[in-house]
Amino acid sequence: MNPPVEDVIELEQLCATYALKMTQGDIGYIIEHVCTDDGTYSAFGETYNLEDWPSLVEAAPKGLFLTGRPVLELDGDTGSGEVPLLFVDQTNHHMRMGWYSDTYRRTENGWRLRTRRMTFLRRSGGADSGRPHDPRRPKPSAGRPG
Repeated sequence: MNPPVEDVIELEQLCATYALKMTQGDIGYIIEHVCTDDGTYSAFGETYNLEDWPSLVEAAPKGLFLTGRPVLELDGDTGSGEVPLLFVDQTNHHMRMGWYSDTYRRTENGWRLRTRRMTFLRRSGGADSGRPHDPRRPKPSAGRPG
């Protein structure tokens, strides 16, 4: 069964907003308007709570987040999806590609992103969650578990 068109459009806009605001460096907007209060981001073998996102984004390269439409599975007020991603570094135009695996929850303010997990595609043909040894990347805080 296909999810309601209104929900699909709202979630497509949510994912597009995330990509645009990441490209613009507006993590505050994402935390305030895109994520649930208990939202998390997982990559590099770690899970980061919302309070960690600003320092994580600050340490990361800046550039273009180009995403495709999400493939969605919805069940009432919750759902999951996968979103293709191409990131192009602004300073050298090196690319990172892969996909996000998401969970969503409908709130009183509409659909929000609850969890986002990154999988990178490698030249070798493999896929993984990233390089956990990057010295610029902060460790998650001791806040809420992910």
